[in-house]
Amino acid sequence: MDRKIVMYSTTWCPDCHRTERILNEQKIAFEKVDIEAEPAAAEIVMKHANGKRVVPTLVWNEQGSEKVLLNPRPAQLLEALGVA
Repeated sequence: MDRKIVMYSTTWCPDCHRTERILNEQKIAFEKVDIEAEPAAAEIVMKHANGKRVVPTLVWNEQGSEKVLLNPRPAQLLEALGVA
């Protein structure tokens, strides 16, 4: 499947590290964006999270619609990406 996943994260977030590890283990390509280094990225996260800075936030397009996961649990992440 050809999709571009963007993972908005921070360097200190343990849930971000876990999500990154899972994506790498499953060989799922993604772009990681640090919301503390890029203010525009923080705005994107806050748009999806009702004004909060929830990380990790994953965003991608699938079959013409935008998909968003806010701090997903491992099983939720794998299911949403069709790996479970």
